[in-house]
Amino acid sequence: MKNTLNNFADREESSKAFTMLELVMVIVVLGIIATLALPRLDRDIQQELADNLLADFRHTQYLALNDYRHNQGNNNWQRSFWRIGFGSCTGSDFYEYIGSDTDYSSGDIADSEAASDPTNGNRMNWTRGSDCSVGKYTNVSSRIFISHKFGVQGVATTGSCAASDYVGFDHLGRPHTGFDVSATPDYSTLLQTACNFVFTLSDNTTITITIAPETGYMNIVGQDDS
Repeated sequence: MKNTLNNFADREESSKAFTMLELVMVIVVLGIIATLALPRLDRDIQQELADNLLADFRHTQYLALNDYRHNQGNNNWQRSFWRIGFGSCTGSDFYEYIGSDTDYSSGDIADSEAASDPTNGNRMNWTRGSDCSVGKYTNVSSRIFISHKFGVQGVATTGSCAASDYVGFDHLGRPHTGFDVSATPDYSTLLQTACNFVFTLSDNTTITITIAPETGYMNIVGQDDS
């Protein structure tokens, strides 16, 4: 009887341990789960980029609606429209900027004319053609460095803003383009058809933000409820 109890105890003790086959099976299952999860992580990064971009486009329009900066006594008054645009750094990286050319100069946005990031107060502007490496900016919002933050490898425009890398808004929230160097004392720069900003990521997927003429309504292409 004692031997029988000992054998039973031994079998019960051994059943609590994993066999090598079971361990291998667990590793295989975990590998499959990880493989299935990776595309989902990619989609989350893309969605984060899309949501951030759309929020910044809408923030620019909001600034225009709430901050009337136009001095119509100056023939270049349209240059003060609040705008959002994209520039290239050294290499193939891109950055985003938001600002208003309040001195009606060449159309460039100076640091003092840049918008502040509503989340931390840092400026949303950078110098075109400068190094955008992480750690080289001070008092600048890190979210504007879209290549470093999201892996953006290309920015293109189609539609009404095909010849430009920015879009601006007047005090009624209507979208304009082409006013930085060809400003005229009228509203000839109003968008006549939709303007599209196309962002290409490192895996060659794209995200498109479209802006409707007149109303300035904007959304992520393929996401009608955005």
